[in-house]
Amino acid sequence: MGGAFRRGFGLGAGASLGAGLVLTVFGIVGSLLFGLVVAGLIGAAVSAGAPSTGQPTTTTVWGNPDADKRLISFEVTGVILGDSSDGGAFVAGTYGYKVAEQIDNLEASDADGLILEMNTPGGTIYGSRAIADAVERYQKRTGRKVMAYVRGMSASGGMYAMAGADEIVVDYGTLVGSIGVIMGPFERYRDVTALQGTLLSPGVEAQGGITQEYLTQGKGKDFGNPFRDMTPEERKVMTEGLQSEYTQFVDWVSAKRGIPADTIRNTLGAYVYGPKEAIANGLADQMMGRDEGFRRAAEINGLDPDNTRVDRVQSDDFLTLLLGGKAGQQSQGGQGTAGAKNGTSPDDGTQASSARPGVLCTGGPIVLAFRGDLASVCGAD
Repeated sequence: MGGAFRRGFGLGAGASLGAGLVLTVFGIVGSLLFGLVVAGLIGAAVSAGAPSTGQPTTTTVWGNPDADKRLISFEVTGVILGDSSDGGAFVAGTYGYKVAEQIDNLEASDADGLILEMNTPGGTIYGSRAIADAVERYQKRTGRKVMAYVRGMSASGGMYAMAGADEIVVDYGTLVGSIGVIMGPFERYRDVTALQGTLLSPGVEAQGGITQEYLTQGKGKDFGNPFRDMTPEERKVMTEGLQSEYTQFVDWVSAKRGIPADTIRNTLGAYVYGPKEAIANGLADQMMGRDEGFRRAAEINGLDPDNTRVDRVQSDDFLTLLLGGKAGQQSQGGQGTAGAKNGTSPDDGTQASSARPGVLCTGGPIVLAFRGDLASVCGAD
């Protein structure tokens, strides 16, 4: 810990001093203030990027901070990604691999139980499954109970991530479900005459006359080329891959929640359900407000709620927190997530910011466990 801190502080301070010297031409006071800001930004960023050691930083969000018993909580908010390589430098969301790593570092002596605080439309399958697997390992390794508490939404990849919890509690007005996968979008430009637009607003004029050609080796290598139709064979291959991912998703929820796979496929489908319907369909167990929910998390672990605190793991991405605040998400049709009002979190009033994960918005289509319109995530019109 000390070594990592010294390395981060040293580089951050050095960079800020350099910036301060250069900026003296703009005035001593201005350069000093700028240097202090740069020191904080760079030092924090380097420290966050250093190899993690020990337990993550937490803050008490419920109960007496001096309580003898401790539940540790992880927020799964915004779009679920794998890691930082899935998005830009300042992506606001949840990195499934990071959450899994932190859960895997917990031993029975570190906490008396685990809470997943869910508010997500889903995301990548691999990021969601990473959390699900880590939860299962934690249960087996420690013998502790895990409760998932849903506020706002836990759809698709969120359902995947939390299905193995010992109990799922949903807040009032939440949405749960969407057991399904999606792949796309697949674009097809017909009768293209010109490619036009600006750096920020590219466009295609399609009225006939221009063609585009790819030289490839390997059958289907140019799959996704928007200037030609998908072949029947390509459609068959991609659909089979999609079916495989869907089957794994269905089987996981079926096994963890005790719902027959046929019921998930033929009855529940990929719909989302309100609290009462989710409970009736076996996707959740109880409907409670946050205070009741956290008390329930203590009770399922055999603890006295009045002598238990909930410590939430803080994000170590300082720049994201500073520049973007908490991750927010949009539900289908671009409407705000249930439970939020005027763009704020129902819990703490902090401003929500839109996640813009690169893996969802650029490059070729990928299989996702996501509910809603990706345009609201990617910033498209």
